[in-house]
Amino acid sequence: MSDALKQTVQEAFNEPGCATNRAKSAEARKKGCAKPLTPGAAAGGCAFDGAMITLQPIVDVAHLVHAPLACGGNSWDNRGSASSGSMLYKTGFTTDLSELDIVMGKGEKKLYAAIREIVEKHAPPAVFVYATCVTSMIGDDIAAVCKAATEAFGTPAIPVDVPGYAGSKNLGCKLAGEMMFRHVIGTIEPEHTTECDINIIGDYNLNGELWQIKPLLDRLGIRILGSLAADARYRQVAVMHRARVTMLVCSHALIGLARKMEETWGIPFFEGSFYGISDTSEALRTMCRMLVERGAPADLIDRCEALIAEEEAKARAALAPYRPRVEGRRVLLYTGGHKSWSVVSALQELGIEVVGTSVRKATEADKARVVQIMGDEAHMYENMAPKEMYATLKAAKADILMSGARSQFVALKARTPWIDVNQEKHEPYAGYMGMVDLVRAIDRSVNNPVWEDVRRPAPWDDPRPATGLRLAAQADPAPGPVNDPKEFEDC
Repeated sequence: MSDALKQTVQEAFNEPGCATNRAKSAEARKKGCAKPLTPGAAAGGCAFDGAMITLQPIVDVAHLVHAPLACGGNSWDNRGSASSGSMLYKTGFTTDLSELDIVMGKGEKKLYAAIREIVEKHAPPAVFVYATCVTSMIGDDIAAVCKAATEAFGTPAIPVDVPGYAGSKNLGCKLAGEMMFRHVIGTIEPEHTTECDINIIGDYNLNGELWQIKPLLDRLGIRILGSLAADARYRQVAVMHRARVTMLVCSHALIGLARKMEETWGIPFFEGSFYGISDTSEALRTMCRMLVERGAPADLIDRCEALIAEEEAKARAALAPYRPRVEGRRVLLYTGGHKSWSVVSALQELGIEVVGTSVRKATEADKARVVQIMGDEAHMYENMAPKEMYATLKAAKADILMSGARSQFVALKARTPWIDVNQEKHEPYAGYMGMVDLVRAIDRSVNNPVWEDVRRPAPWDDPRPATGLRLAAQADPAPGPVNDPKEFEDC
Protein backbone atom coordinates (compact mmCIF):
# COMPACT_ATOMS: atom_id res chain seq x y z
CA MET A 1 0.00 0.00 0.00
CA SER A 2 1.43 3.40 -0.97
CA ASP A 3 2.19 6.02 1.66
CA ALA A 4 -0.46 8.33 0.19
CA LEU A 5 -3.12 5.63 0.42
CA LYS A 6 -2.07 4.75 3.98
CA GLN A 7 -2.48 8.39 4.96
CA THR A 8 -5.90 8.58 3.31
CA VAL A 9 -7.05 5.44 5.12
CA GLN A 10 -5.82 6.77 8.46
CA GLU A 11 -7.69 10.05 7.95
CA ALA A 12 -10.86 8.11 7.15
CA PHE A 13 -10.55 6.16 10.41
CA ASN A 14 -10.05 9.35 12.42
CA GLU A 15 -13.41 10.96 11.62
CA PRO A 16 -14.22 13.89 13.95
CA GLY A 17 -17.72 14.23 12.50
CA CYS A 18 -18.75 10.89 13.99
CA ALA A 19 -19.69 10.96 17.68
CA THR A 20 -18.92 7.26 18.02
CA ASN A 21 -15.45 7.79 16.58
CA ARG A 22 -14.73 10.71 18.92
CA ALA A 23 -15.55 8.54 21.92
CA LYS A 24 -12.90 5.96 20.97
CA SER A 25 -9.30 5.93 22.09
CA ALA A 26 -6.57 6.76 19.58
CA GLU A 27 -5.69 3.07 19.31
CA ALA A 28 -9.33 2.03 18.73
CA ARG A 29 -9.77 4.65 16.01
CA LYS A 30 -6.98 3.06 13.97
CA LYS A 31 -9.08 -0.10 13.61
CA GLY A 32 -11.92 1.74 11.88
CA CYS A 33 -15.65 1.03 12.15
CA ALA A 34 -15.73 -2.52 10.84
CA LYS A 35 -14.16 -5.66 12.24
CA PRO A 36 -10.68 -6.41 10.80
CA LEU A 37 -10.75 -8.77 7.87
CA THR A 38 -9.31 -12.26 8.13
CA PRO A 39 -6.97 -13.06 5.21
CA GLY A 40 -8.39 -15.86 3.09
CA ALA A 41 -11.86 -15.70 4.65
CA ALA A 42 -15.06 -14.66 2.90
CA ALA A 43 -15.75 -11.36 4.63
CA GLY A 44 -18.14 -9.56 2.31
CA GLY A 45 -17.20 -6.78 -0.08
CA CYS A 46 -13.74 -5.24 -0.27
CA ALA A 47 -12.82 -1.55 -0.40
CA PHE A 48 -12.97 -1.52 -4.20
CA ASP A 49 -16.47 -2.97 -4.05
CA GLY A 50 -17.52 -0.22 -1.61
CA ALA A 51 -16.17 2.47 -3.91
CA MET A 52 -18.07 1.00 -6.85
CA ILE A 53 -21.30 0.82 -4.84
CA THR A 54 -20.98 4.49 -3.88
CA LEU A 55 -20.02 5.93 -7.25
CA GLN A 56 -21.53 3.67 -9.92
CA PRO A 57 -25.03 5.21 -9.55
CA ILE A 58 -23.60 8.42 -11.08
CA VAL A 59 -25.40 7.47 -14.23
CA ASP A 60 -23.78 9.48 -17.03
CA VAL A 61 -20.18 8.67 -16.09
CA ALA A 62 -18.09 5.91 -17.70
CA HIS A 63 -16.83 3.67 -14.89
CA LEU A 64 -13.56 2.05 -16.00
CA VAL A 65 -12.08 -0.74 -13.85
CA HIS A 66 -8.32 -1.02 -14.35
CA ALA A 67 -7.83 -4.71 -13.64
CA PRO A 68 -8.13 -8.24 -14.95
CA LEU A 69 -11.63 -9.04 -16.13
CA ALA A 70 -12.82 -10.75 -12.94
CA CYS A 71 -12.56 -7.60 -10.81
CA GLY A 72 -14.97 -5.76 -13.06
CA GLY A 73 -17.35 -8.69 -13.43
CA ASN A 74 -17.61 -9.62 -9.77
CA SER A 75 -18.55 -6.14 -8.57
CA TRP A 76 -20.59 -4.85 -11.48
CA ASP A 77 -24.13 -3.54 -11.00
CA ASN A 78 -24.69 -5.32 -7.69
CA ARG A 79 -27.35 -2.82 -6.64
CA GLY A 80 -30.59 -1.99 -8.40
CA SER A 81 -29.91 1.74 -8.68
CA ALA A 82 -32.33 3.25 -11.18
CA SER A 83 -31.75 6.08 -13.65
CA SER A 84 -34.17 8.60 -15.10
CA GLY A 85 -31.88 9.34 -18.03
CA SER A 86 -28.48 8.12 -19.14
CA MET A 87 -27.81 4.38 -18.97
CA LEU A 88 -24.05 4.61 -19.52
CA TYR A 89 -23.45 3.45 -15.94
CA LYS A 90 -24.90 0.06 -16.91
CA THR A 91 -22.07 -0.52 -19.39
CA GLY A 92 -19.08 -2.33 -17.89
CA PHE A 93 -15.70 -0.92 -18.91
CA THR A 94 -12.48 -2.69 -17.98
CA THR A 95 -8.89 -2.71 -19.23
CA ASP A 96 -9.01 -6.53 -19.01
CA LEU A 97 -5.34 -6.94 -18.13
CA SER A 98 -3.78 -10.25 -19.06
CA GLU A 99 -0.79 -11.95 -17.44
CA LEU A 100 1.38 -10.72 -20.30
CA ASP A 101 0.22 -7.11 -19.76
CA ILE A 102 1.16 -7.36 -16.10
CA VAL A 103 4.53 -9.05 -16.63
CA MET A 104 5.57 -6.72 -19.44
CA GLY A 105 4.40 -3.56 -17.66
CA LYS A 106 1.81 -2.56 -20.25
CA GLY A 107 -0.91 -1.64 -17.74
CA GLU A 108 -0.57 2.14 -17.91
CA LYS A 109 -0.44 2.19 -21.73
CA LYS A 110 -3.53 0.01 -21.90
CA LEU A 111 -5.35 2.27 -19.41
CA TYR A 112 -4.54 5.39 -21.45
CA ALA A 113 -5.79 3.71 -24.63
CA ALA A 114 -8.99 2.60 -22.88
CA ILE A 115 -9.75 6.14 -21.70
CA ARG A 116 -9.23 7.45 -25.23
CA GLU A 117 -11.54 4.81 -26.70
CA ILE A 118 -14.29 5.58 -24.17
CA VAL A 119 -14.08 9.32 -24.81
CA GLU A 120 -14.20 8.87 -28.58
CA LYS A 121 -17.07 6.36 -28.63
CA HIS A 122 -19.27 7.52 -25.75
CA ALA A 123 -18.33 11.17 -25.05
CA PRO A 124 -19.13 10.98 -21.30
CA PRO A 125 -18.79 14.06 -19.08
CA ALA A 126 -16.13 12.16 -17.12
CA VAL A 127 -14.37 8.82 -16.81
CA PHE A 128 -13.88 7.31 -13.35
CA VAL A 129 -10.84 5.04 -13.22
CA TYR A 130 -10.83 2.45 -10.41
CA ALA A 131 -7.61 0.97 -9.06
CA THR A 132 -7.71 -2.66 -7.93
CA CYS A 133 -5.46 -4.96 -5.95
CA VAL A 134 -3.51 -6.18 -8.99
CA THR A 135 -2.85 -2.79 -10.57
CA SER A 136 -1.94 -1.21 -7.24
CA MET A 137 0.49 -3.98 -6.34
CA ILE A 138 2.30 -3.74 -9.69
CA GLY A 139 2.61 0.02 -9.19
CA ASP A 140 0.47 1.45 -12.02
CA ASP A 141 0.14 5.20 -11.41
CA ILE A 142 -3.50 5.76 -12.33
CA ALA A 143 -3.37 9.38 -11.10
CA ALA A 144 -0.61 10.24 -13.58
CA VAL A 145 -2.41 8.46 -16.43
CA CYS A 146 -5.67 10.23 -15.60
CA LYS A 147 -3.93 13.61 -15.54
CA ALA A 148 -2.32 12.98 -18.94
CA ALA A 149 -5.59 11.72 -20.44
CA THR A 150 -7.54 14.71 -19.12
CA GLU A 151 -5.08 17.11 -20.72
CA ALA A 152 -5.02 15.18 -24.01
CA PHE A 153 -8.75 14.49 -24.49
CA GLY A 154 -10.40 17.36 -22.60
CA THR A 155 -12.64 15.00 -20.58
CA PRO A 156 -11.99 14.71 -16.84
CA ALA A 157 -10.49 11.32 -15.94
CA ILE A 158 -10.92 10.87 -12.19
CA PRO A 159 -8.63 8.45 -10.32
CA VAL A 160 -10.46 6.37 -7.69
CA ASP A 161 -7.44 4.96 -5.89
CA VAL A 162 -9.26 2.48 -3.64
CA PRO A 163 -7.82 -1.03 -4.18
CA GLY A 164 -9.60 -3.93 -2.56
CA TYR A 165 -6.83 -4.79 -0.10
CA ALA A 166 -7.15 -1.35 1.53
CA GLY A 167 -9.90 -2.71 3.79
CA SER A 168 -13.60 -3.41 4.06
CA LYS A 169 -16.51 -2.30 1.89
CA ASN A 170 -17.43 0.33 4.48
CA LEU A 171 -13.96 1.86 4.16
CA GLY A 172 -14.28 1.82 0.38
CA CYS A 173 -17.45 3.91 0.65
CA LYS A 174 -15.60 6.43 2.81
CA LEU A 175 -12.66 6.63 0.42
CA ALA A 176 -14.97 7.04 -2.59
CA GLY A 177 -16.41 10.14 -0.94
CA GLU A 178 -12.89 11.38 -0.33
CA MET A 179 -12.03 10.93 -4.03
CA MET A 180 -15.05 13.04 -4.98
CA PHE A 181 -14.05 15.73 -2.49
CA ARG A 182 -10.51 15.88 -3.87
CA HIS A 183 -11.18 15.68 -7.59
CA VAL A 184 -14.80 16.56 -8.46
CA ILE A 185 -16.78 18.65 -5.95
CA GLY A 186 -16.28 22.35 -6.58
CA THR A 187 -14.95 21.98 -10.13
CA ILE A 188 -18.12 23.36 -11.81
CA GLU A 189 -20.29 26.34 -10.90
CA PRO A 190 -24.09 25.94 -11.24
CA GLU A 191 -25.91 28.16 -13.72
CA HIS A 192 -28.07 29.49 -10.91
CA THR A 193 -28.79 28.74 -7.26
CA THR A 194 -31.84 29.09 -5.03
CA GLU A 195 -32.39 29.41 -1.30
CA CYS A 196 -33.90 25.90 -1.26
CA ASP A 197 -31.06 23.93 -2.86
CA ILE A 198 -30.03 20.75 -1.08
CA ASN A 199 -27.58 17.87 -1.40
CA ILE A 200 -28.59 14.26 -0.86
CA ILE A 201 -25.77 11.91 0.07
CA GLY A 202 -25.94 8.16 0.62
CA ASP A 203 -29.22 7.34 -1.13
CA TYR A 204 -28.88 4.87 -4.00
CA ASN A 205 -32.33 5.17 -5.58
CA LEU A 206 -32.88 1.43 -5.28
CA ASN A 207 -35.76 0.52 -7.59
CA GLY A 208 -36.63 4.21 -7.84
CA GLU A 209 -37.03 4.96 -4.12
CA LEU A 210 -35.79 8.52 -4.61
CA TRP A 211 -38.64 9.08 -7.07
CA GLN A 212 -41.10 8.51 -4.24
CA ILE A 213 -39.49 11.39 -2.33
CA LYS A 214 -38.69 13.89 -5.08
CA PRO A 215 -42.36 14.82 -5.78
CA LEU A 216 -42.68 15.84 -2.12
CA LEU A 217 -39.62 18.08 -2.43
CA ASP A 218 -40.94 19.53 -5.69
CA ARG A 219 -44.20 20.53 -4.00
CA LEU A 220 -42.21 22.37 -1.35
CA GLY A 221 -40.03 24.09 -3.91
CA ILE A 222 -36.91 22.26 -2.73
CA ARG A 223 -34.39 21.44 -5.45
CA ILE A 224 -31.87 18.60 -5.33
CA LEU A 225 -28.87 20.56 -6.57
CA GLY A 226 -26.21 18.02 -5.67
CA SER A 227 -26.43 14.28 -5.34
CA LEU A 228 -24.13 11.43 -4.38
CA ALA A 229 -25.31 9.12 -5.69
CA ALA A 230 -29.09 8.86 -6.13
CA ASP A 231 -29.79 9.02 -9.88
CA ALA A 232 -26.92 11.52 -10.00
CA ARG A 233 -25.13 13.16 -12.89
CA TYR A 234 -21.48 14.16 -12.90
CA ARG A 235 -22.44 17.81 -12.91
CA GLN A 236 -24.58 17.34 -9.80
CA VAL A 237 -21.57 16.01 -7.92
CA ALA A 238 -19.37 18.84 -9.16
CA VAL A 239 -21.76 21.60 -7.95
CA MET A 240 -22.47 20.15 -4.50
CA HIS A 241 -20.46 22.97 -2.90
CA ARG A 242 -23.24 25.48 -3.69
CA ALA A 243 -26.13 23.76 -1.89
CA ARG A 244 -27.62 25.22 1.29
CA VAL A 245 -28.15 22.01 3.30
CA THR A 246 -26.95 18.41 3.01
CA MET A 247 -29.08 15.41 3.95
CA LEU A 248 -27.09 12.32 4.84
CA VAL A 249 -29.42 9.39 4.21
CA CYS A 250 -28.52 7.06 7.06
CA SER A 251 -24.98 6.48 5.83
CA HIS A 252 -22.20 6.97 8.34
CA ALA A 253 -19.81 5.77 5.65
CA LEU A 254 -20.09 9.20 3.99
CA ILE A 255 -20.23 11.36 7.10
CA GLY A 256 -16.62 12.38 6.45
CA LEU A 257 -17.61 13.92 3.13
CA ALA A 258 -20.54 15.78 4.72
CA ARG A 259 -18.28 17.06 7.49
CA LYS A 260 -15.59 18.27 5.07
CA MET A 261 -18.17 20.08 2.97
CA GLU A 262 -19.43 21.83 6.09
CA GLU A 263 -15.90 22.87 7.07
CA THR A 264 -14.91 23.95 3.56
CA TRP A 265 -18.08 25.59 2.23
CA GLY A 266 -20.20 26.05 5.35
CA ILE A 267 -22.94 23.61 4.33
CA PRO A 268 -24.62 22.13 7.44
CA PHE A 269 -25.77 18.51 7.30
CA PHE A 270 -28.19 16.24 9.10
CA GLU A 271 -28.86 12.51 9.08
CA GLY A 272 -32.34 11.30 8.18
CA SER A 273 -34.31 8.35 6.88
CA PHE A 274 -37.08 8.01 4.32
CA TYR A 275 -38.25 4.63 5.68
CA GLY A 276 -41.55 4.79 7.54
CA ILE A 277 -44.17 7.51 7.92
CA SER A 278 -42.75 9.15 11.04
CA ASP A 279 -39.13 9.12 9.84
CA THR A 280 -40.08 10.59 6.46
CA SER A 281 -42.02 13.40 8.16
CA GLU A 282 -39.16 14.09 10.55
CA ALA A 283 -36.65 14.25 7.69
CA LEU A 284 -38.81 16.78 5.81
CA ARG A 285 -39.27 18.90 8.95
CA THR A 286 -35.55 18.98 9.68
CA MET A 287 -34.70 19.80 6.09
CA CYS A 288 -37.14 22.72 5.94
CA ARG A 289 -36.11 24.08 9.33
CA MET A 290 -32.43 24.11 8.35
CA LEU A 291 -33.20 25.73 4.99
CA VAL A 292 -35.13 28.52 6.74
CA GLU A 293 -32.18 29.04 9.07
CA ARG A 294 -30.03 29.43 5.95
CA GLY A 295 -32.29 32.06 4.36
CA ALA A 296 -35.22 30.20 2.76
CA PRO A 297 -38.71 31.77 3.06
CA ALA A 298 -40.15 31.39 6.56
CA ASP A 299 -43.45 30.00 5.23
CA LEU A 300 -41.57 26.88 4.09
CA ILE A 301 -42.10 25.37 7.56
CA ASP A 302 -45.86 25.94 7.45
CA ARG A 303 -46.10 24.52 3.94
CA CYS A 304 -44.07 21.53 5.09
CA GLU A 305 -46.47 20.84 7.97
CA ALA A 306 -49.46 21.10 5.64
CA LEU A 307 -47.82 18.65 3.23
CA ILE A 308 -46.99 16.22 6.04
CA ALA A 309 -50.55 16.32 7.38
CA GLU A 310 -51.97 15.64 3.93
CA GLU A 311 -49.55 12.83 3.05
CA GLU A 312 -49.78 11.12 6.42
CA ALA A 313 -53.59 11.14 6.20
CA LYS A 314 -53.45 9.62 2.71
CA ALA A 315 -50.94 6.99 3.79
CA ARG A 316 -52.86 5.99 6.91
CA ALA A 317 -56.09 5.76 4.91
CA ALA A 318 -54.36 3.49 2.40
CA LEU A 319 -52.95 1.39 5.25
CA ALA A 320 -56.27 1.01 7.09
CA PRO A 321 -57.49 -2.06 5.13
CA TYR A 322 -54.17 -3.83 5.72
CA ARG A 323 -53.67 -3.08 9.42
CA PRO A 324 -56.04 -5.83 10.70
CA ARG A 325 -54.31 -8.31 8.40
CA VAL A 326 -50.75 -7.57 9.61
CA GLU A 327 -51.23 -6.19 13.12
CA GLY A 328 -49.68 -8.41 15.78
CA ARG A 329 -47.58 -10.33 13.29
CA ARG A 330 -44.06 -11.21 14.44
CA VAL A 331 -41.10 -10.27 12.25
CA LEU A 332 -37.43 -11.25 12.37
CA LEU A 333 -35.39 -8.55 10.62
CA TYR A 334 -31.99 -9.56 9.29
CA THR A 335 -30.44 -6.68 7.42
CA GLY A 336 -27.71 -4.16 8.20
CA GLY A 337 -26.65 -0.55 8.63
CA HIS A 338 -29.37 2.03 9.16
CA LYS A 339 -32.14 -0.41 8.20
CA SER A 340 -31.47 -2.19 11.50
CA TRP A 341 -33.43 0.61 13.18
CA SER A 342 -35.28 2.54 10.48
CA VAL A 343 -37.27 -0.48 9.28
CA VAL A 344 -37.98 -1.46 12.91
CA SER A 345 -39.46 1.96 13.53
CA ALA A 346 -41.56 1.72 10.38
CA LEU A 347 -42.95 -1.71 11.28
CA GLN A 348 -43.81 -0.75 14.83
CA GLU A 349 -45.99 2.06 13.51
CA LEU A 350 -48.27 -0.63 12.09
CA GLY A 351 -48.51 -2.71 15.24
CA ILE A 352 -46.10 -5.34 13.89
CA GLU A 353 -43.89 -6.90 16.56
CA VAL A 354 -40.18 -7.13 15.75
CA VAL A 355 -38.81 -10.16 17.58
CA GLY A 356 -35.22 -9.40 16.60
CA THR A 357 -33.04 -7.28 14.34
CA SER A 358 -29.49 -7.78 13.19
CA VAL A 359 -26.90 -5.06 13.76
CA ARG A 360 -24.26 -6.26 11.33
CA LYS A 361 -22.56 -3.36 9.54
CA ALA A 362 -24.31 -1.05 12.01
CA THR A 363 -22.48 1.73 13.83
CA GLU A 364 -22.66 2.29 17.57
CA ALA A 365 -25.15 5.10 16.87
CA ASP A 366 -27.32 2.67 14.91
CA LYS A 367 -27.21 0.20 17.81
CA ALA A 368 -28.15 2.94 20.26
CA ARG A 369 -31.20 3.75 18.16
CA VAL A 370 -32.21 0.09 18.13
CA VAL A 371 -32.07 0.05 21.94
CA GLN A 372 -34.08 3.27 22.09
CA ILE A 373 -36.76 1.89 19.76
CA MET A 374 -36.94 -1.68 21.07
CA GLY A 375 -36.26 -0.98 24.73
CA ASP A 376 -33.26 -3.25 25.31
CA GLU A 377 -30.40 -5.13 23.69
CA ALA A 378 -31.97 -8.58 24.05
CA HIS A 379 -33.28 -8.62 20.50
CA MET A 380 -30.12 -7.41 18.76
CA TYR A 381 -28.09 -9.96 16.80
CA GLU A 382 -24.70 -9.84 15.13
CA ASN A 383 -24.05 -12.15 12.18
CA MET A 384 -26.28 -15.22 12.36
CA ALA A 385 -25.38 -18.55 10.83
CA PRO A 386 -28.24 -20.19 8.89
CA LYS A 387 -28.66 -22.78 11.65
CA GLU A 388 -29.04 -20.04 14.27
CA MET A 389 -31.44 -18.10 12.07
CA TYR A 390 -33.59 -21.19 11.59
CA ALA A 391 -33.64 -21.81 15.34
CA THR A 392 -34.52 -18.17 16.04
CA LEU A 393 -37.41 -18.22 13.56
CA LYS A 394 -38.81 -21.30 15.26
CA ALA A 395 -38.18 -20.20 18.87
CA ALA A 396 -39.62 -16.72 18.37
CA LYS A 397 -42.58 -18.09 16.39
CA ALA A 398 -41.90 -15.48 13.73
CA ASP A 399 -44.55 -15.02 11.08
CA ILE A 400 -42.14 -13.61 8.51
CA LEU A 401 -38.43 -13.08 7.82
CA MET A 402 -37.33 -9.78 6.27
CA SER A 403 -33.76 -9.98 4.99
CA GLY A 404 -31.53 -10.13 1.96
CA ALA A 405 -31.80 -12.72 -0.77
CA ARG A 406 -29.14 -15.01 0.70
CA SER A 407 -31.39 -15.78 3.69
CA GLN A 408 -34.53 -16.64 1.78
CA PHE A 409 -33.75 -20.36 1.73
CA VAL A 410 -33.57 -20.46 5.53
CA ALA A 411 -37.08 -19.01 5.62
CA LEU A 412 -38.32 -21.54 3.07
CA LYS A 413 -36.84 -24.41 5.08
CA ALA A 414 -38.58 -23.04 8.18
CA ARG A 415 -41.81 -22.78 6.14
CA THR A 416 -41.89 -19.07 6.92
CA PRO A 417 -42.80 -16.25 4.51
CA TRP A 418 -39.92 -14.02 3.39
CA ILE A 419 -39.58 -10.45 2.04
CA ASP A 420 -36.45 -8.93 0.50
CA VAL A 421 -35.55 -5.59 2.10
CA ASN A 422 -31.93 -5.35 0.94
CA GLN A 423 -30.46 -3.77 -2.16
CA GLU A 424 -31.57 -6.66 -4.38
CA LYS A 425 -35.27 -6.02 -3.75
CA HIS A 426 -37.61 -5.32 -6.63
CA GLU A 427 -40.02 -2.90 -4.95
CA PRO A 428 -39.38 0.61 -3.57
CA TYR A 429 -40.29 1.06 0.09
CA ALA A 430 -39.25 4.67 0.77
CA GLY A 431 -41.57 7.54 1.67
CA TYR A 432 -45.25 7.51 2.54
CA MET A 433 -46.45 5.40 -0.36
CA GLY A 434 -43.40 3.17 0.00
CA MET A 435 -44.68 2.24 3.44
CA VAL A 436 -47.99 1.24 1.89
CA ASP A 437 -46.10 -0.92 -0.63
CA LEU A 438 -44.15 -2.59 2.18
CA VAL A 439 -47.28 -3.43 4.16
CA ARG A 440 -48.97 -4.69 1.01
CA ALA A 441 -45.97 -6.98 0.44
CA ILE A 442 -46.15 -8.25 4.04
CA ASP A 443 -49.86 -8.96 3.69
CA ARG A 444 -49.38 -10.64 0.34
CA SER A 445 -46.70 -12.91 1.76
CA VAL A 446 -48.01 -13.70 5.24
CA ASN A 447 -51.63 -14.29 4.22
CA ASN A 448 -50.87 -16.29 1.10
CA PRO A 449 -52.98 -19.49 1.27
CA VAL A 450 -50.03 -21.54 0.06
CA TRP A 451 -48.58 -21.58 3.58
CA GLU A 452 -51.52 -23.62 4.86
CA ASP A 453 -50.66 -26.33 2.35
CA VAL A 454 -46.90 -26.06 2.91
CA ARG A 455 -47.25 -26.51 6.67
CA ARG A 456 -49.69 -29.44 6.44
CA PRO A 457 -47.97 -32.75 7.36
CA ALA A 458 -47.08 -34.98 4.45
CA PRO A 459 -49.20 -38.16 4.12
CA TRP A 460 -46.30 -40.34 5.29
CA ASP A 461 -45.78 -38.09 8.36
CA ASP A 462 -49.46 -37.84 9.28
CA PRO A 463 -49.96 -39.39 12.74
CA ARG A 464 -53.67 -39.98 12.11
CA PRO A 465 -54.70 -43.58 11.14
CA ALA A 466 -54.82 -44.32 7.45
CA THR A 467 -58.23 -44.70 5.82
CA GLY A 468 -59.84 -45.95 2.63
CA LEU A 469 -58.20 -48.47 0.35
CA ARG A 470 -55.06 -48.66 2.47
CA LEU A 471 -57.06 -49.94 5.51
CA ALA A 472 -58.95 -52.39 3.34
CA ALA A 473 -55.73 -53.78 1.94
CA GLN A 474 -54.32 -54.27 5.44
CA ALA A 475 -57.50 -55.98 6.68
CA ASP A 476 -57.95 -58.26 3.69
CA PRO A 477 -54.60 -59.25 2.16
CA ALA A 478 -54.67 -61.02 -1.16
CA PRO A 479 -54.33 -64.83 -0.86
CA GLY A 480 -51.99 -67.18 -2.62
CA PRO A 481 -48.47 -66.84 -3.88
CA VAL A 482 -48.68 -63.05 -4.05
CA ASN A 483 -47.75 -62.94 -0.35
CA ASP A 484 -45.00 -65.47 -0.72
CA PRO A 485 -41.70 -63.60 -0.28
CA LYS A 486 -39.94 -66.14 -2.43
CA GLU A 487 -41.74 -64.71 -5.44
CA PHE A 488 -39.99 -61.38 -4.90
CA GLU A 489 -36.44 -62.47 -4.10
CA ASP A 490 -35.10 -60.75 -7.19
CA CYS A 491 -36.65 -57.44 -6.12
